[in-house]
Amino acid sequence: MKERLLTSLITAFVVTTLQAQVASPVPKLVVGLTIDQLRTDYIEAFSGLYGEKGFKRLIKEGRVYCNAEYDFVNIDRSSAVAAIYTGSTPYYNGIVGNQWMDRNSLRLIKSVDDSAYMGVYTSESSSPKHLVVSSLSDELMVATKGIAEVYSIAPTREVAILSAGHASKAALWLNDINGKWCGSTYYGEFPSWASVYNDKEGLNYRIDNLTWEPCLPTTSYKFITSDVKQLTFKHNFADERFDKYKCFKTSPYVNDEVNRLVEACLSGSQVGKDEIPDLLALSYYAGNYNHRPNSEYAMEIQDMYVRLDRSIADLLEIIDRKVGLHNTLLFITTTGYSDSDPKDPSEYKIPGGEFHIKRCGALLNMYLMAIYGPGEYVETYYGNEIYLNHKLIEKKKLDLTEILNRASNFIVQMSGVKDAYSSQRLILGSWAPQIGRVKNSYHPNCSGDIYVEVMPGWSIVDEYSHSSKVMRNVYTSAPLVFFGANTKPDIIYTPVKIGTIAPTVAHYMRIRAPNAASTAPLIDIRK
Repeated sequence: MKERLLTSLITAFVVTTLQAQVASPVPKLVVGLTIDQLRTDYIEAFSGLYGEKGFKRLIKEGRVYCNAEYDFVNIDRSSAVAAIYTGSTPYYNGIVGNQWMDRNSLRLIKSVDDSAYMGVYTSESSSPKHLVVSSLSDELMVATKGIAEVYSIAPTREVAILSAGHASKAALWLNDINGKWCGSTYYGEFPSWASVYNDKEGLNYRIDNLTWEPCLPTTSYKFITSDVKQLTFKHNFADERFDKYKCFKTSPYVNDEVNRLVEACLSGSQVGKDEIPDLLALSYYAGNYNHRPNSEYAMEIQDMYVRLDRSIADLLEIIDRKVGLHNTLLFITTTGYSDSDPKDPSEYKIPGGEFHIKRCGALLNMYLMAIYGPGEYVETYYGNEIYLNHKLIEKKKLDLTEILNRASNFIVQMSGVKDAYSSQRLILGSWAPQIGRVKNSYHPNCSGDIYVEVMPGWSIVDEYSHSSKVMRNVYTSAPLVFFGANTKPDIIYTPVKIGTIAPTVAHYMRIRAPNAASTAPLIDIRK
């Protein structure tokens, strides 16, 4: 018996030692590429237009998860990027969207606004103070005692800052006014290589000579059916005058601009030049020009993907040349949403309507006044959320639970409403898949008291933000690709959560996962 036990112990020791000897090395560089509004169906639909070194290379050599899922509702740029880099949902990380209603001031605040810090090459004051958990970037800086080179480069401010987290060396984004790469004093000294780029190669020197036209024969763009007859297209950014940089950021050229700054970063910094792992958090754009519907700009969205394919190929070449793809672990995914489609034409008789959140709030207030007496019980509204006046309710010594239940039961009877979730129901109520997704998108500090779920096909009209959004409650999958650093090629259709990205990358960097990342890592992505 003792001999058997000894033999088992020796065997276990030998196996463990061998596994340790063949363990994959820590990558010198991790590159996270988040492609805003990238659609899986469009990657497939336009595949006949691609070269061999972009999407096709990723699919052939990468580990592709076809069905990565966001497990919360109302996804946008801010909430998506926060989820990717923290491994958590808005319920934990505090980023419920690009903007939300501030209860104290009754004003909209943006996800990265912070008046305590000045902008560099911009007048915007920004920081990640609303991100209330740690990110992948933060954990790498903690693990390396601040030695790691961690930078974020993105076209938009919220993506740059939320992927940079709290501890990065810099978060860089394109200024809408002057076209410079800009940042925040929150991150300390602005990188010298970025300043040199702005001074010598800045977009402001080139934009008036840039024109976006089809890069392939227009007869190639036949994969989207549209009533709008396009023979070709041509967009001169100089013609946009005051909005030329904003329009540029919705063109495929912005992805090439990101690549240019990445090359400047890899040339002018110590990223990827030693054995201490570094991190580059990047972002591309894959929506339509000037946020126009795909049915209106059908050629543009197809040309966008063709050029996106080439930008990815260029990025892989830059990384391979500067650091080596064998030394680099890349993950590529999407923000998981797209700009809202317009209403369906009335002649097709598809059921739908308009739900006005302002009218909903006014009717609810009249209903509560009839029960509890005069007062402004509805304090404000935003999106599809109602904010109640807690001070009035407390002053009148009313039961908040009773009011929430009455309000929810009243709202759910309105036309176009599928359900109404009170904050207490989300926090304390019984769990169900749909309730779980709504709860994951809720945060006590910045969400309303009642979340109104509108029927598919109906439009939510928000007079406060002057916006209208058609609801489509359809399954949306996000592609997730791991590439480089001895990755095992495979195509996997089993769904995985977006929240697995941060703990998976942390696992292979041998650092802690972010402090709210409760999902298990994917441990089989490397050979």
